[in-house]
Amino acid sequence: MLLLVVALLLLGVVLGAVVQIPVPLSLALAAVIGCWLLIFAVRERTAAQRRSR
Repeated sequence: MLLLVVALLLLGVVLGAVVQIPVPLSLALAAVIGCWLLIFAVRERTAAQRRSR
């Protein structure tokens, strides 16, 4: 859960800085954060399935 909060805060900082950095860099950072969130969601789902068994 803490990782999710950190990822969302980082996303907010990056989106706030989007005006001052080039578009390709902001897209690359958004892709990295999106992948991080996707990996987190998959890990959480797998852990929840293991707990329910």
